[in-house]
Amino acid sequence: MTAAVSSDIRVTDRQRAMAVFASCFGWSLDLFDLFILLYVAPIVGKLFFPSDYPTLSLAAVYASFAVTLLMRPVGSAIFGNYADKHGRKSAMFVAVSGVGVVTAMFGALPTIAQVGLMAPVLFLILRLVQGIFVGGVVATTHTVGTESVPAHWRGAVSGLVGGGGAGLGALLASFAFWATSAMFPGAEFDVWGWRAMFFSGILSSVLGLVILKYLEESPIWLKSKAQKEASAKTAAAAPVSPVKSLFADYRKVLLVNLLITGGAGSAYYVTSGYLPAFLKVVNQIPNASASKILMGAALVSTIAGPFIGFISDRVGRRPTFLVIGILSAILLPIMYLKMAATQDISMIAFYALVIAFLGNAVLAPVPIFLNERFPTALRASGTGLSWNIGFALGGMMPTFVSLLSGHTANIPLTLAIFCVGSALVLIVGALAAGETKGNM
Repeated sequence: MTAAVSSDIRVTDRQRAMAVFASCFGWSLDLFDLFILLYVAPIVGKLFFPSDYPTLSLAAVYASFAVTLLMRPVGSAIFGNYADKHGRKSAMFVAVSGVGVVTAMFGALPTIAQVGLMAPVLFLILRLVQGIFVGGVVATTHTVGTESVPAHWRGAVSGLVGGGGAGLGALLASFAFWATSAMFPGAEFDVWGWRAMFFSGILSSVLGLVILKYLEESPIWLKSKAQKEASAKTAAAAPVSPVKSLFADYRKVLLVNLLITGGAGSAYYVTSGYLPAFLKVVNQIPNASASKILMGAALVSTIAGPFIGFISDRVGRRPTFLVIGILSAILLPIMYLKMAATQDISMIAFYALVIAFLGNAVLAPVPIFLNERFPTALRASGTGLSWNIGFALGGMMPTFVSLLSGHTANIPLTLAIFCVGSALVLIVGALAAGETKGNM
Protein backbone atom coordinates (compact mmCIF):
# COMPACT_ATOMS: atom_id res chain seq x y z
CA MET A 1 0.00 0.00 0.00
CA THR A 2 1.20 3.51 -0.80
CA ALA A 3 0.26 6.99 0.34
CA ALA A 4 0.99 10.36 -1.18
CA VAL A 5 3.42 12.71 0.51
CA SER A 6 2.82 15.43 -2.06
CA SER A 7 0.97 15.47 -5.33
CA ASP A 8 3.44 13.33 -7.26
CA ILE A 9 5.44 11.43 -4.61
CA ARG A 10 4.32 7.97 -3.56
CA VAL A 11 5.60 6.29 -0.40
CA THR A 12 4.84 2.80 0.89
CA ASP A 13 3.35 2.37 4.36
CA ARG A 14 6.47 0.49 5.44
CA GLN A 15 8.79 3.24 4.21
CA ARG A 16 6.72 5.93 5.90
CA ALA A 17 6.49 4.04 9.21
CA MET A 18 10.21 3.27 9.21
CA ALA A 19 11.11 6.89 8.52
CA VAL A 20 8.94 8.13 11.40
CA PHE A 21 10.21 5.42 13.75
CA ALA A 22 13.85 6.07 12.84
CA SER A 23 13.45 9.82 13.30
CA CYS A 24 11.73 9.48 16.68
CA PHE A 25 13.88 6.70 18.07
CA GLY A 26 17.12 8.12 16.66
CA TRP A 27 16.43 11.44 18.39
CA SER A 28 15.34 9.73 21.60
CA LEU A 29 18.55 7.70 21.75
CA ASP A 30 20.64 10.83 21.53
CA LEU A 31 18.48 12.63 24.11
CA PHE A 32 19.03 9.56 26.29
CA ASP A 33 22.78 10.10 25.99
CA LEU A 34 22.43 13.78 26.90
CA PHE A 35 20.00 13.19 29.77
CA ILE A 36 22.43 10.80 31.45
CA LEU A 37 24.55 13.78 32.45
CA LEU A 38 21.55 15.69 33.81
CA TYR A 39 20.56 12.73 35.97
CA VAL A 40 24.00 12.44 37.56
CA ALA A 41 24.82 16.17 37.52
CA PRO A 42 25.21 16.58 41.34
CA ILE A 43 27.64 13.63 41.47
CA VAL A 44 29.62 14.64 38.40
CA GLY A 45 29.86 18.15 39.84
CA LYS A 46 31.59 16.85 42.97
CA LEU A 47 33.93 14.51 41.06
CA PHE A 48 34.99 16.81 38.23
CA PHE A 49 34.13 20.38 39.38
CA PRO A 50 34.34 20.35 43.19
CA SER A 51 33.39 23.48 45.15
CA ASP A 52 32.46 24.46 48.67
CA TYR A 53 29.18 25.75 47.22
CA PRO A 54 26.85 23.09 45.74
CA THR A 55 25.26 25.58 43.32
CA LEU A 56 28.69 26.38 41.81
CA SER A 57 29.47 22.70 41.20
CA LEU A 58 26.03 22.26 39.68
CA ALA A 59 26.53 25.36 37.52
CA ALA A 60 29.85 23.96 36.27
CA VAL A 61 28.16 20.72 35.18
CA TYR A 62 25.41 22.63 33.39
CA ALA A 63 28.08 24.78 31.78
CA SER A 64 29.69 21.62 30.42
CA PHE A 65 26.24 20.67 29.11
CA ALA A 66 26.02 24.09 27.44
CA VAL A 67 29.42 23.49 25.84
CA THR A 68 27.91 20.51 24.05
CA LEU A 69 25.03 22.66 22.88
CA LEU A 70 27.40 25.35 21.61
CA MET A 71 29.09 22.80 19.36
CA ARG A 72 25.82 21.54 17.95
CA PRO A 73 25.55 24.30 15.31
CA VAL A 74 28.95 23.16 14.03
CA GLY A 75 27.65 19.60 13.79
CA SER A 76 24.46 20.70 12.06
CA ALA A 77 26.50 22.70 9.53
CA ILE A 78 28.72 19.70 8.77
CA PHE A 79 26.11 16.95 8.78
CA GLY A 80 23.25 19.13 7.51
CA ASN A 81 25.33 20.25 4.54
CA TYR A 82 26.15 16.60 3.81
CA ALA A 83 22.52 15.53 4.26
CA ASP A 84 21.26 18.19 1.85
CA LYS A 85 23.83 17.18 -0.76
CA HIS A 86 24.04 13.40 -0.33
CA GLY A 87 20.95 12.30 1.61
CA ARG A 88 19.56 12.10 5.15
CA LYS A 89 20.23 8.41 5.83
CA SER A 90 24.03 8.22 5.66
CA ALA A 91 24.43 11.43 7.68
CA MET A 92 22.13 10.08 10.39
CA PHE A 93 24.01 6.77 10.43
CA VAL A 94 27.34 8.40 11.37
CA ALA A 95 25.85 10.96 13.77
CA VAL A 96 23.79 8.51 15.85
CA SER A 97 26.63 6.03 16.28
CA GLY A 98 29.09 8.81 17.13
CA VAL A 99 27.00 10.15 20.02
CA GLY A 100 26.69 6.74 21.67
CA VAL A 101 30.39 5.96 21.47
CA VAL A 102 31.41 9.31 22.94
CA THR A 103 28.84 8.97 25.75
CA ALA A 104 30.27 5.59 26.75
CA MET A 105 33.75 7.15 26.91
CA PHE A 106 32.61 9.43 29.76
CA GLY A 107 32.28 6.35 31.96
CA ALA A 108 36.00 5.67 31.65
CA LEU A 109 37.18 9.17 32.56
CA PRO A 110 39.42 9.65 35.62
CA THR A 111 38.14 12.05 38.29
CA ILE A 112 39.85 15.17 39.61
CA ALA A 113 40.98 13.19 42.69
CA GLN A 114 42.85 10.81 40.36
CA VAL A 115 44.48 13.08 37.76
CA GLY A 116 43.85 16.61 38.99
CA LEU A 117 42.85 19.37 36.55
CA MET A 118 43.27 17.03 33.58
CA ALA A 119 39.93 15.44 34.59
CA PRO A 120 37.68 18.45 33.84
CA VAL A 121 39.73 19.19 30.70
CA LEU A 122 39.14 15.69 29.32
CA PHE A 123 35.50 15.92 30.34
CA LEU A 124 35.01 19.15 28.40
CA ILE A 125 36.84 17.83 25.32
CA LEU A 126 34.48 14.87 25.13
CA ARG A 127 31.52 17.23 25.55
CA LEU A 128 32.73 19.25 22.56
CA VAL A 129 33.03 16.15 20.39
CA GLN A 130 29.65 14.88 21.53
CA GLY A 131 28.05 18.19 20.61
CA ILE A 132 29.20 17.92 17.00
CA PHE A 133 27.59 14.50 16.59
CA VAL A 134 24.35 15.57 18.31
CA GLY A 135 24.13 18.55 15.95
CA GLY A 136 24.25 16.08 13.08
CA VAL A 137 21.47 13.98 14.56
CA VAL A 138 19.16 17.00 14.73
CA ALA A 139 19.78 17.93 11.09
CA THR A 140 18.65 14.47 9.95
CA THR A 141 16.07 13.17 12.44
CA HIS A 142 14.10 16.42 12.28
CA THR A 143 13.69 16.19 8.50
CA VAL A 144 13.47 12.61 7.23
CA GLY A 145 10.33 11.77 9.24
CA THR A 146 8.27 14.82 8.29
CA GLU A 147 9.39 14.53 4.65
CA SER A 148 7.99 11.00 4.46
CA VAL A 149 4.38 11.53 5.62
CA PRO A 150 1.30 13.27 4.17
CA ALA A 151 0.93 16.99 4.90
CA HIS A 152 -1.93 16.55 7.38
CA TRP A 153 0.24 14.36 9.65
CA ARG A 154 3.43 16.42 9.64
CA GLY A 155 2.64 18.30 12.85
CA ALA A 156 1.89 15.06 14.70
CA VAL A 157 5.14 13.53 13.44
CA SER A 158 6.97 16.71 14.42
CA GLY A 159 5.59 16.36 17.94
CA LEU A 160 6.39 12.66 17.99
CA VAL A 161 10.01 13.38 17.07
CA GLY A 162 10.66 16.65 18.89
CA GLY A 163 8.59 16.20 22.06
CA GLY A 164 7.84 12.48 22.05
CA GLY A 165 11.41 11.57 21.15
CA ALA A 166 12.69 13.80 23.93
CA GLY A 167 10.26 12.19 26.37
CA LEU A 168 11.26 8.70 25.28
CA GLY A 169 14.93 9.61 25.68
CA ALA A 170 14.21 10.89 29.18
CA LEU A 171 12.26 7.72 29.94
CA LEU A 172 15.18 5.53 28.87
CA ALA A 173 17.55 7.63 30.98
CA SER A 174 15.14 7.44 33.94
CA PHE A 175 15.02 3.68 33.61
CA ALA A 176 18.82 3.52 33.45
CA PHE A 177 18.97 5.76 36.54
CA TRP A 178 16.55 3.50 38.41
CA ALA A 179 18.40 0.30 37.36
CA THR A 180 21.87 1.59 38.22
CA SER A 181 20.63 3.02 41.54
CA ALA A 182 19.33 -0.46 42.41
CA MET A 183 22.60 -2.12 41.31
CA PHE A 184 24.78 0.43 43.12
CA PRO A 185 22.81 1.62 46.16
CA GLY A 186 23.80 4.53 48.37
CA ALA A 187 27.45 5.55 48.30
CA GLU A 188 28.28 2.91 45.68
CA PHE A 189 26.41 4.94 43.08
CA ASP A 190 28.85 7.82 43.60
CA VAL A 191 31.72 5.43 42.82
CA TRP A 192 30.46 3.10 40.09
CA GLY A 193 26.80 3.84 39.39
CA TRP A 194 27.41 7.05 37.45
CA ARG A 195 30.00 5.26 35.29
CA ALA A 196 27.52 2.51 34.48
CA MET A 197 25.02 5.19 33.41
CA PHE A 198 27.48 6.53 30.84
CA PHE A 199 28.53 3.06 29.66
CA SER A 200 24.92 2.35 28.75
CA GLY A 201 25.31 4.94 26.00
CA ILE A 202 26.95 2.34 23.76
CA LEU A 203 23.62 0.50 23.67
CA SER A 204 22.04 3.49 21.94
CA SER A 205 24.62 3.26 19.17
CA VAL A 206 23.92 -0.42 18.62
CA LEU A 207 20.13 0.04 18.60
CA GLY A 208 20.40 3.10 16.39
CA LEU A 209 22.51 1.32 13.80
CA VAL A 210 20.08 -1.60 13.68
CA ILE A 211 17.17 0.78 13.08
CA LEU A 212 18.97 2.83 10.44
CA LYS A 213 19.83 -0.34 8.52
CA TYR A 214 16.17 -0.55 7.47
CA LEU A 215 15.64 3.18 6.87
CA GLU A 216 15.07 4.32 3.28
CA GLU A 217 16.02 7.72 1.94
CA SER A 218 13.61 10.67 2.20
CA PRO A 219 11.30 10.64 -0.88
CA ILE A 220 11.12 14.44 -1.01
CA TRP A 221 14.92 14.66 -0.98
CA LEU A 222 15.14 12.03 -3.73
CA LYS A 223 12.74 14.06 -5.86
CA SER A 224 14.75 17.23 -5.23
CA LYS A 225 17.95 15.40 -6.16
CA ALA A 226 16.44 14.20 -9.45
CA GLN A 227 15.29 17.72 -10.28
CA LYS A 228 18.73 19.17 -9.56
CA GLU A 229 20.42 16.51 -11.69
CA ALA A 230 18.05 17.29 -14.55
CA SER A 231 18.73 21.01 -14.20
CA ALA A 232 22.47 20.42 -14.08
CA LYS A 233 22.36 18.98 -17.61
CA THR A 234 21.07 22.26 -18.99
CA ALA A 235 22.90 24.73 -16.73
CA ALA A 236 26.59 25.24 -16.20
CA ALA A 237 26.35 27.16 -12.92
CA ALA A 238 28.54 25.87 -10.10
CA PRO A 239 26.63 24.29 -7.19
CA VAL A 240 26.30 26.46 -4.09
CA SER A 241 26.81 25.07 -0.59
CA PRO A 242 23.50 24.81 1.33
CA VAL A 243 25.05 26.50 4.38
CA LYS A 244 26.38 29.34 2.24
CA SER A 245 22.96 29.80 0.65
CA LEU A 246 21.34 29.98 4.10
CA PHE A 247 23.46 32.85 5.30
CA ALA A 248 23.26 34.63 1.95
CA ASP A 249 19.52 34.41 1.32
CA TYR A 250 17.81 33.32 4.56
CA ARG A 251 19.38 35.51 7.25
CA LYS A 252 16.08 37.08 8.32
CA VAL A 253 14.40 33.67 8.38
CA LEU A 254 17.18 32.32 10.60
CA LEU A 255 16.91 35.26 13.02
CA VAL A 256 13.16 34.84 13.49
CA ASN A 257 13.64 31.09 13.85
CA LEU A 258 16.02 31.73 16.74
CA LEU A 259 13.25 33.43 18.72
CA ILE A 260 11.17 30.26 18.45
CA THR A 261 14.02 27.81 19.10
CA GLY A 262 15.62 30.00 21.76
CA GLY A 263 12.34 30.39 23.62
CA ALA A 264 11.37 26.73 23.25
CA GLY A 265 14.88 25.56 24.11
CA SER A 266 15.04 27.74 27.22
CA ALA A 267 11.62 26.52 28.34
CA TYR A 268 12.66 22.91 27.79
CA TYR A 269 15.97 23.12 29.67
CA VAL A 270 14.56 24.98 32.68
CA THR A 271 11.82 22.34 32.94
CA SER A 272 12.74 18.82 31.85
CA GLY A 273 16.43 19.72 31.85
CA TYR A 274 16.48 21.06 35.41
CA LEU A 275 13.90 18.71 36.93
CA PRO A 276 16.34 15.87 37.85
CA ALA A 277 18.60 18.26 39.78
CA PHE A 278 15.63 20.02 41.38
CA LEU A 279 14.34 16.78 42.86
CA LYS A 280 17.80 16.01 44.21
CA VAL A 281 19.03 19.35 45.60
CA VAL A 282 15.76 21.18 46.40
CA ASN A 283 13.29 18.44 47.36
CA GLN A 284 16.13 16.14 48.48
CA ILE A 285 14.22 12.95 47.80
CA PRO A 286 15.94 9.53 47.46
CA ASN A 287 17.17 8.31 44.07
CA ALA A 288 14.53 5.56 43.99
CA SER A 289 11.65 8.04 44.38
CA ALA A 290 13.23 10.56 42.01
CA SER A 291 13.73 7.96 39.28
CA LYS A 292 10.05 6.91 39.46
CA ILE A 293 8.87 10.51 39.25
CA LEU A 294 11.20 11.13 36.30
CA MET A 295 9.91 8.03 34.52
CA GLY A 296 6.36 9.30 34.98
CA ALA A 297 7.39 12.73 33.72
CA ALA A 298 9.02 11.14 30.69
CA LEU A 299 5.86 9.19 29.88
CA VAL A 300 3.80 12.38 30.05
CA SER A 301 6.34 14.10 27.81
CA THR A 302 6.11 11.30 25.26
CA ILE A 303 2.35 11.79 25.08
CA ALA A 304 2.50 15.60 25.09
CA GLY A 305 4.64 15.85 21.95
CA PRO A 306 2.47 14.07 19.37
CA PHE A 307 -0.75 15.40 20.95
CA ILE A 308 0.31 19.05 20.68
CA GLY A 309 1.80 18.38 17.24
CA PHE A 310 -1.57 16.95 16.15
CA ILE A 311 -3.29 20.09 17.44
CA SER A 312 -0.91 22.21 15.34
CA ASP A 313 -2.04 20.27 12.25
CA ARG A 314 -5.59 21.35 12.97
CA VAL A 315 -5.24 24.96 14.17
CA GLY A 316 -1.81 25.93 12.80
CA ARG A 317 1.70 26.32 14.21
CA ARG A 318 1.33 29.94 15.28
CA PRO A 319 -1.81 29.58 17.47
CA THR A 320 -0.28 26.46 19.06
CA PHE A 321 2.91 28.31 20.01
CA LEU A 322 0.88 31.23 21.39
CA VAL A 323 -1.42 29.11 23.57
CA ILE A 324 1.40 26.93 24.94
CA GLY A 325 3.52 30.03 25.55
CA ILE A 326 0.77 31.74 27.56
CA LEU A 327 0.00 28.61 29.58
CA SER A 328 3.71 28.10 30.31
CA ALA A 329 4.16 31.70 31.48
CA ILE A 330 1.31 31.27 33.95
CA LEU A 331 1.59 27.65 35.14
CA LEU A 332 5.31 26.85 35.20
CA PRO A 333 6.26 29.41 37.90
CA ILE A 334 3.34 28.23 40.05
CA MET A 335 4.34 24.56 39.69
CA TYR A 336 7.98 25.15 40.66
CA LEU A 337 7.17 27.30 43.68
CA LYS A 338 4.55 24.86 44.95
CA MET A 339 6.82 21.85 44.38
CA ALA A 340 9.57 23.48 46.44
CA ALA A 341 7.16 24.16 49.29
CA THR A 342 6.03 20.55 49.84
CA GLN A 343 7.56 17.26 50.93
CA ASP A 344 4.52 15.22 49.91
CA ILE A 345 5.85 12.80 47.27
CA SER A 346 2.49 12.54 45.50
CA MET A 347 2.21 16.33 45.16
CA ILE A 348 5.84 16.61 44.04
CA ALA A 349 5.06 14.02 41.37
CA PHE A 350 1.96 15.94 40.23
CA TYR A 351 3.83 19.23 39.88
CA ALA A 352 6.67 17.45 38.07
CA LEU A 353 4.22 15.91 35.57
CA VAL A 354 2.70 19.31 34.75
CA ILE A 355 6.17 20.81 34.33
CA ALA A 356 7.23 17.96 32.04
CA PHE A 357 4.05 18.25 29.93
CA LEU A 358 4.49 21.97 29.29
CA GLY A 359 8.25 21.71 28.82
CA ASN A 360 7.80 19.19 26.02
CA ALA A 361 4.65 20.74 24.56
CA VAL A 362 6.67 23.76 23.45
CA LEU A 363 8.92 21.45 21.41
CA ALA A 364 6.16 19.69 19.47
CA PRO A 365 5.61 22.06 16.52
CA VAL A 366 9.22 23.29 16.33
CA PRO A 367 10.68 20.69 13.90
CA ILE A 368 7.85 21.03 11.36
CA PHE A 369 7.79 24.83 11.78
CA LEU A 370 11.48 24.91 10.86
CA ASN A 371 10.99 22.43 8.00
CA GLU A 372 8.28 24.64 6.53
CA ARG A 373 10.57 27.67 6.57
CA PHE A 374 13.09 26.18 4.09
CA PRO A 375 13.07 24.55 0.64
CA THR A 376 14.06 20.88 0.39
CA ALA A 377 17.59 21.66 -0.85
CA LEU A 378 18.32 23.63 2.34
CA ARG A 379 15.99 21.94 4.83
CA ALA A 380 18.44 19.76 6.79
CA SER A 381 20.98 22.58 7.09
CA GLY A 382 18.39 25.26 7.88
CA THR A 383 16.47 23.15 10.38
CA GLY A 384 19.64 21.89 12.03
CA LEU A 385 21.26 25.31 12.38
CA SER A 386 18.06 27.00 13.57
CA TRP A 387 17.35 24.31 16.14
CA ASN A 388 20.91 23.95 17.42
CA ILE A 389 21.76 27.63 17.69
CA GLY A 390 18.51 28.35 19.51
CA PHE A 391 18.86 25.36 21.79
CA ALA A 392 22.48 26.25 22.47
CA LEU A 393 21.22 29.54 23.85
CA GLY A 394 18.44 27.77 25.73
CA GLY A 395 20.85 25.18 27.08
CA MET A 396 22.79 27.89 28.92
CA MET A 397 19.76 28.79 31.04
CA PRO A 398 20.30 26.07 33.71
CA THR A 399 23.83 27.40 34.21
CA PHE A 400 22.52 30.93 34.71
CA VAL A 401 19.79 29.66 37.04
CA SER A 402 22.36 27.92 39.24
CA LEU A 403 24.76 30.87 39.25
CA LEU A 404 22.14 33.53 39.92
CA SER A 405 20.49 31.48 42.67
CA GLY A 406 23.59 31.56 44.87
CA HIS A 407 22.00 29.09 47.26
CA THR A 408 19.77 26.07 46.70
CA ALA A 409 16.93 27.79 48.58
CA ASN A 410 16.77 30.45 45.84
CA ILE A 411 16.57 28.02 42.91
CA PRO A 412 12.73 27.78 42.76
CA LEU A 413 12.19 31.54 42.46
CA THR A 414 14.98 31.92 39.91
CA LEU A 415 13.51 29.08 37.84
CA ALA A 416 10.07 30.70 38.00
CA ILE A 417 11.47 33.95 36.59
CA PHE A 418 13.33 32.14 33.80
CA CYS A 419 10.20 30.17 32.89
CA VAL A 420 8.26 33.39 32.34
CA GLY A 421 11.08 34.90 30.28
CA SER A 422 11.39 31.79 28.08
CA ALA A 423 7.65 31.74 27.38
CA LEU A 424 7.63 35.43 26.44
CA VAL A 425 10.46 34.92 23.91
CA LEU A 426 8.50 32.04 22.35
CA ILE A 427 5.37 34.22 22.09
CA VAL A 428 7.31 37.05 20.43
CA GLY A 429 8.82 34.58 17.96
CA ALA A 430 5.40 33.20 17.03
CA LEU A 431 4.05 36.67 16.43
CA ALA A 432 7.05 37.62 14.28
CA ALA A 433 7.11 34.44 12.20
CA GLY A 434 3.48 34.16 11.19
CA GLU A 435 1.84 30.93 10.05
CA THR A 436 3.85 28.28 8.17
CA LYS A 437 1.42 25.35 7.99
CA GLY A 438 1.29 23.86 4.49
CA ASN A 439 4.48 25.45 3.18
CA MET A 440 6.32 22.17 2.42
